[in-house]
Amino acid sequence: MDDNKYIGHFTELVELEREEQMRLHEEEMRRLSGREREERGRAFLMMNGKSQDLGLGGKHLVKFRKQTAGSTLPESEIEVGDLVLISKTSLWDEDNPLGTVAEKTSYAITIAFDNAPPGFVYRKDLRIDLFVNDITFQRMIEALKQFKRLPRWRKDKLLGNTAPEFTQVDEIEFFNSKLNKSQQEAVIRCLAARDFFLIHGPPGTGKTITCVEVIAQLITRGNKILTAADSNVAVDNLVERLDRIGVNVVRIGHPARIIPALRRRSLDYLVQDEPDYRKAQEFRKRAYELKEDMKRYIMPEMRWRRGLSDEEIMLLASEGATTRGIPLKKIEGMKKWLDLKHELDRLFGDARELEERAIRRIIKAAAVICTTNSTAGSEILKGEKFDFAVIDEATQSTEPSALIAVLKAKRFIMAGDHKQLPPTVLNEEAACRSFTKSLFERLLALHGDKIRVMLDVQYRMNEEIAEFPNREFYDGKLKADEQVKRRTLMDILPESVDEESEEVKPFLFIDTGEKLEERVRKGSTSRENPGEARLVKDVAERLLNMGIRPEDIAVISPYDDQVALIKRMLHVDSLEIKTVDGFQGREKEVVIVSFVRSNKSGTIGFLKDLRRLNVSITRAKRKLVLIGDSNTLESEGCYRRLVALAKESGAYKRAI
Repeated sequence: MDDNKYIGHFTELVELEREEQMRLHEEEMRRLSGREREERGRAFLMMNGKSQDLGLGGKHLVKFRKQTAGSTLPESEIEVGDLVLISKTSLWDEDNPLGTVAEKTSYAITIAFDNAPPGFVYRKDLRIDLFVNDITFQRMIEALKQFKRLPRWRKDKLLGNTAPEFTQVDEIEFFNSKLNKSQQEAVIRCLAARDFFLIHGPPGTGKTITCVEVIAQLITRGNKILTAADSNVAVDNLVERLDRIGVNVVRIGHPARIIPALRRRSLDYLVQDEPDYRKAQEFRKRAYELKEDMKRYIMPEMRWRRGLSDEEIMLLASEGATTRGIPLKKIEGMKKWLDLKHELDRLFGDARELEERAIRRIIKAAAVICTTNSTAGSEILKGEKFDFAVIDEATQSTEPSALIAVLKAKRFIMAGDHKQLPPTVLNEEAACRSFTKSLFERLLALHGDKIRVMLDVQYRMNEEIAEFPNREFYDGKLKADEQVKRRTLMDILPESVDEESEEVKPFLFIDTGEKLEERVRKGSTSRENPGEARLVKDVAERLLNMGIRPEDIAVISPYDDQVALIKRMLHVDSLEIKTVDGFQGREKEVVIVSFVRSNKSGTIGFLKDLRRLNVSITRAKRKLVLIGDSNTLESEGCYRRLVALAKESGAYKRAI
């Protein structure tokens, strides 16, 4: 492949996706009233703000509450770590600041601003909107520009024009003695890679554990490591595991996006112990005091300076002279303002230098830096070079997103599963032009098993649950570990429960048989199925009555509207109800899946993407309940085989 074509192709796709995200968000903000946005969970209205001083990393914190005393915040999609827009009158005023949600309770939302926000955020009648972050797209474009500057040999390796190379690895001593053979093989081959290697980790096979072993081995060989993933959840998972084995790991990212238990490993937290950083904070505090003092003096606006330069004002004041009809008192006031401004600039400049020095010291001392793909391209890591990049959940990253982290290192390891959900892409044209195909998948298609080890023992599912995905997606190569293959609900239920009862069996397909039709709500592009939702409620309540804890059950569905409908029907604290896409990477003892689609034409929409089915049926440890209309689903061969297996194994029943 030609590198210019490659860069041009992905630059176009990044721009298409960027424009689509901006268009969808801005279109909704223009189309819907503030009240409608609030009802959809994407805005808070009638808020007032109160300063909370400085937070981690010198962020300016402002706490917002509803104006009516004691009012709780309405249910919303706005969560900790999201980017939000604060406005008063017009949404599109250029002074409206963007901030990151640092904390959210039932009554208040705290927002962190990188710089001091405008004064209106401390007043009433404010609106807070969920917004789009453009910085990720900018970093993807920058990564593509960096790709163009790579040496020819490296471009050829990444484009598939030349084959990746390997070296011999001596016998190694594993830190984790519990690794199975395929995990050990993956570690050895990662260490042998001179360019890149792929760890293919089907559900429950311990790919993150394998990554941690690879990282530990690389550290002992004197390598500096960057670990990354597309989501904050995946990054935190790596940080937690590395911290547990005593690795000096630094998590870079907004503190609000890092789970509280790991914030002590964050750069923003660690930097507070640095003497240079403490001195910088003293300088900043003094600078803010000076800023307040400046309000007592005359700012040199045009109407007062009348064409005079700063130097001329200073000279006139020192001589006690005046000119152009400006009163001496005004000239002296402007001089005092300028004196304070110069001191203010010096303090802020010195503070910035001290902070940067403290940050560099922490990054230099770290064995591993953990961050999202996007943050790997931030100013903090500019100029930093690593020996290896280890990228987890790599199949959920678009190629330009993965490239941000890949290009920070000489070599890279990717872990993922291309048989599960691909990167989320909103623009149809970009999706059709392979933007959903990850770098992992492209390299695997080019080089196959020469650069890949598939982990082949799963530690999650009862073997009856694992049978279909193993056969359909993993060529029958996936084995269940002895300790999980026969696990059932009987292990966690009271002894009085009959082990032959339907509720205890690991796998069940409940067929609605066209009796419970789907529907589309007015103004929605999603779908719901009230009949299926009632069935989900019945199944969940029976399991709860048997003694299954709510936190051990998850209900998932491919459709947002079905998730919302089930949430309205089933009010049980700690019982999770999510979309399939939102549950990837997760597991529960019991998972109930509502497929929703039921129509006479056999149309199944995006259920045709069988990777979504694979995710749906591989989340459960002990019991999987599938609810759907076989007549509709069987228009796709894979679902036909799924229903057939349920019938063969006695795991099939009709709902009505």
